[in-house]
Amino acid sequence: MREIIKSQPQLGVLDIDSIKPDIKSRDEIDKISFGLIHIYSTPELREKVFAVLNRVLPPKISKKMGRPGMEMWQIFVLAVFRNACNIDYDKLHNLANNHKLLRQLLGHSGAEIWSSSQYYHIQTIKDNVSLLSDEIINEINAIVVEAGHKLLSNKKKESLNCSVDSFVVKTDVHYPTDINLLYDSIRKLVEILATLCFKYKITDLRQSKHNLRKVKKHLYKVQNSKRSRNEKLIVERHHTYIDTVQPLLTQTKEALRKLQSLQKLEILDGLYLLTIEEYITFAEKHIDLIQRRVFKGEEIQSSEKIFSIFEPHTRWISKGKAGVSVEFGLPVTIIKDQFGYILSHIIMETTSDVDVAVEIARMVVELYSNIYSISYDKGFWSPENYAAICKLIEKVIMPKKGKANKVQQEEYDSPEFKKFRAKHSSVESAINRLEYNGLDKCLDHGIDGFKRYVSISIVSNNIHNLGSQLMKKELKKQKRKRKPKPNQAA
Repeated sequence: MREIIKSQPQLGVLDIDSIKPDIKSRDEIDKISFGLIHIYSTPELREKVFAVLNRVLPPKISKKMGRPGMEMWQIFVLAVFRNACNIDYDKLHNLANNHKLLRQLLGHSGAEIWSSSQYYHIQTIKDNVSLLSDEIINEINAIVVEAGHKLLSNKKKESLNCSVDSFVVKTDVHYPTDINLLYDSIRKLVEILATLCFKYKITDLRQSKHNLRKVKKHLYKVQNSKRSRNEKLIVERHHTYIDTVQPLLTQTKEALRKLQSLQKLEILDGLYLLTIEEYITFAEKHIDLIQRRVFKGEEIQSSEKIFSIFEPHTRWISKGKAGVSVEFGLPVTIIKDQFGYILSHIIMETTSDVDVAVEIARMVVELYSNIYSISYDKGFWSPENYAAICKLIEKVIMPKKGKANKVQQEEYDSPEFKKFRAKHSSVESAINRLEYNGLDKCLDHGIDGFKRYVSISIVSNNIHNLGSQLMKKELKKQKRKRKPKPNQAA
């Protein structure tokens, strides 16, 4: 049994639209709260958001029978707070149980606000937040942006001037080397297999801890040998490392074969076997890479490498930034308007800036009909991109790579081009705020987790922006009320 929100609130419980955060606060929690309260207290907005959240629920679920689950509104609020405050699940767990304003937004107030029956377990929060998909969050983001635009004066919202740029969202991985990744593969392989062998009384890996210590000992020797200039010593220690790993890999394959022959394997254990086979593939791949690179002197192409066995989607990205030689993660392209709202984004798993320039323009044109201009930097330039985007949007600011011809130079010297080009750097401010609000490093696992994390960070940023907008409006209103009338002056 799971609902969007309680249809029948308990007696004495303060409704969410009656919550009053501190309008003078500079903390992000109060700004987010203002945005969430506005979404909840505006019937049109609430209905749209609830209709989207309703699609998360399984179609055949009963709303009257079964164990009560966390409400979808509570899941959405917790997901937004986690990313907007750039906190992990441990901190979110603490806030969900001890922060008064957050508990009010979750629907707890009055006598039950600190009730032990309304305690949130950390695993419950993790399991429920992961129910949200990036498609669902992107739809909610479009609703939030529309709500923000409606608060603007008619003159301001006549046309949108957009800026596009990309940045790297790092994945939670260590610096990858062949020997490190081989050790990770062997370690996870042995740990899982040893647990299953103990459960089903197979004795092949009874000395697994001792074998792993032996592998780790040789790993340290290989790492230390890299400081030496003695090529013979480096190759010799790599040989010893491989010679230690190979028998253990053979032993694990034999244990896996025996486990697969058992008829009493449970479904969960059967799923583990698929993971084990994947780790075997990773181990064999890195043994091969070490043999080719160290023993045969081959240069390994980047396309053949894996930069994390836990986050295989991780890319090696070198953008030539000062002080940042290389980043591990995925590039994300965002498009923002002049009011600070992020309209859309694209995660580039295998593509680069030049490949997504037209796609992101097409996406926002479908969502918003009043786009007047769009600006890019040189990394997005190609003649085909420029021609295609000019068909979609009236004013395109896209400087050419290399030297401009006479016609292009005349366009670059025009006052309007200079005006929009000068304002393009505001997208860097939006990127900086996204990184501050959680998008410096993705803490979720897998490509689906990465997409969800990016989408939630963007909608959290827009709710934060919406809350700031509402707080400024409210402060202006209060100042007008306090200002004495001319006939009341002393």
